[in-house]
Amino acid sequence: MSTERSEQVIIDTNFTTIHTLGRKNEGRRLRYMQKDGRFPVVFQTAPGYWTPYLMDIFTTLVEIRWRVTLLGFSLSYILSWLFFGLCYWLIAKVHGDIDDVSNSPCVENVRGFTGAFMFSMETQATIGYGFRGMTENCMVAIILVTVQDVFSCLLDTIVIGIVVAKMASARKRAQTVGFSSCAVVNLRDGVLCLSWRLGDFRGNHILGGVVKAMLVRYMKQPGGSVVMSYQDVHIQDQDIVLATPATIVHKLEPGSPLYSMGPDDLLGEDFELVVSFTYNGDSTGILHQSRTSYTPADIRWGQRFQDMLKLGKKHYKVDYALFNVTTWVPVPLLSAEELDRRGCPVEGSLSRSPLVALGKRNTCRRNPHNTGDVMQQTCL
Repeated sequence: MSTERSEQVIIDTNFTTIHTLGRKNEGRRLRYMQKDGRFPVVFQTAPGYWTPYLMDIFTTLVEIRWRVTLLGFSLSYILSWLFFGLCYWLIAKVHGDIDDVSNSPCVENVRGFTGAFMFSMETQATIGYGFRGMTENCMVAIILVTVQDVFSCLLDTIVIGIVVAKMASARKRAQTVGFSSCAVVNLRDGVLCLSWRLGDFRGNHILGGVVKAMLVRYMKQPGGSVVMSYQDVHIQDQDIVLATPATIVHKLEPGSPLYSMGPDDLLGEDFELVVSFTYNGDSTGILHQSRTSYTPADIRWGQRFQDMLKLGKKHYKVDYALFNVTTWVPVPLLSAEELDRRGCPVEGSLSRSPLVALGKRNTCRRNPHNTGDVMQQTCL
């Protein structure tokens, strides 16, 4: 075995050639979408930056972090208690309840700011200890209690609605429906196909969903601007019933953006395959979307996914430990265009062809802190 360290490292063995994209090449590429479905996009501050967030304040409150939400809710209650408590204290001050103990008070047992704050909290929280209570001596105080009661109902409705909306957030449900960490290229009925897996890790049975895919490229202009180009990728059987893990298939046929790409061409390509699955939750009926992306380094040529569905006596058994496990299969190391030009080989004769990929079982593993080399394997 001989190893040379350069921009591209090739390790030759009897059966395997490992093409490694060096850090220099990979460092230039910024993913259009992260593997978890997030976009690394930052908006620059512009005039009226906060206007869209204030106009749609409910969505803003639903999307902010939980700690900010809890802090905002706590402050809203405390500040409202302080505000109405201050109003009750001013009414008592003007009416003379604080200075003259013998005076008929507007609010019983409210002789200072502490008592006014306690009465405000008891009124808004509907505690009703019975020690402090409203009298008929001050019409202003009666109107203020009415306003506070209406305000407390409105505030409780907003708080409960936002909490329920955050707990039923589609993003949380989308995290339980995931894609395989890599995509594979193999032969299906004599046609080269790109495929990846989709599964529901929660075990719910999603009976209706639509899968979409798009090829994204970006080109840098001389002035420093970036132009994004999008190209639809046709998927065979877009409507998915996700009772069991499904394999999403895209045929590399004329019209496909990957039709002219072979295993060696993928190493020099700079694109990103963005895939998504849109569906309705069976428990809540809320529309959800799970998404991820695959770069050329995430595509494994000459492999297929390991079978993970078995038939038991009473149930279908799904082994999710094999969700990302792949095995080598005989596949010509040619692009689909070149394969069609030469004529589709018979699958039985692939094992005798010198231009095939063969090997053992492999597992698609990704390092979440992958700052080093990105590896793609093919076998001779």
